[in-house]
Amino acid sequence: MNIDVPHTARIWNYWLGGTDNYPADRAVGDQVRQFLPDIVASARADRAFLQRAVRFLAADAGIRQFLDIGAGLPTANNTHEVARAIAPQSRVVYVDNDPLVLTHARALLHGEAEYVDADVRDTSGILEAARQTLTFEQPVAVLLLGVLNFVASDQETYGIVGRLLAAVPPGSYLAVAHPTLEVRPEESAAAARQWNATATPPITLRRKDQMLRWFDGLELLEPGVVTCTQWRPEPGDPAAGTEVYQFGGVARKP
Repeated sequence: MNIDVPHTARIWNYWLGGTDNYPADRAVGDQVRQFLPDIVASARADRAFLQRAVRFLAADAGIRQFLDIGAGLPTANNTHEVARAIAPQSRVVYVDNDPLVLTHARALLHGEAEYVDADVRDTSGILEAARQTLTFEQPVAVLLLGVLNFVASDQETYGIVGRLLAAVPPGSYLAVAHPTLEVRPEESAAAARQWNATATPPITLRRKDQMLRWFDGLELLEPGVVTCTQWRPEPGDPAAGTEVYQFGGVARKP
């Protein structure tokens, strides 16, 4: 692990107020913030979307199995904590390919969830490893939050999503969050160029119509693919009227 090379998981951790980051990560985080002053609010809105989506999946949809791909560094209110607060029998498999994430996951999870070291493109490896914990004859929630943006090819992302959904039964769910060009497109594009010049892995921003393709053939839940703050906000949430650079959506496999 080279702490002098900024990395997405640690930059994200910095924006979320964590301590698992280094000067190189903070430097890039601050540079991106110059282009997008409210990127921290966007990062935290993305995290809040994860928590609301998992609560819905566990409480309303009755899901008890979660495959969280691109999990990032463990922080507060992780997927397994949110799900198990509602249904203690919930089983969670995290997937990431960052050595730092692996180190922290092993230290912090303490058997509460399983961790798979794999790239999102390696769907066969992910599914094979996940089957050691999850039962694919029962519904699974597949979470792809802030990870497809590190796959440059649209067609490749469609293949990834398609293979994952083909492996889970009807009644399963897909939740996706992804940075967008729909909000402040010029500033967002400039921030992405700055990221790609200084950090790894490179990032791709997408429009809403590109994101909707991931949900083809699924039952897209209301309110559809929207800025993360506006996906089923809690009553009185002051962020509900704002727009952030992350869009999110949840859908059911019929």
